[in-house]
Amino acid sequence: MYAVVRTGGKQVRVEPGDVLSVELLEGEPGQRIELTDVLLVGGEGDLKVGTPTVEGAKVLAEIEGESKGPKIRIFKFKRRKRYRLRQGHRQHYTRIRIESIEV
Repeated sequence: MYAVVRTGGKQVRVEPGDVLSVELLEGEPGQRIELTDVLLVGGEGDLKVGTPTVEGAKVLAEIEGESKGPKIRIFKFKRRKRYRLRQGHRQHYTRIRIESIEV
């Protein structure tokens, strides 16, 4: 069984047992969370597509921890104007383990 879930402005295909990194979520490691924004549920021959979400469907997951993405360097430059701007950014992520999909 699999599902397509919207979290952090992105759509992710998940199955029970998957470990994935999503945008930062509230919660402590070990805490269980529900992802209720389920767009599609499939598996074993039948497919349920939501309009826009599948009614009553939810994905149960457990928070494993937090991590940071790679450092991104932003550099802006305008020639002949003595303008240079250098910035850096690291996105924060939450690692979650998918436990089950309930329809």
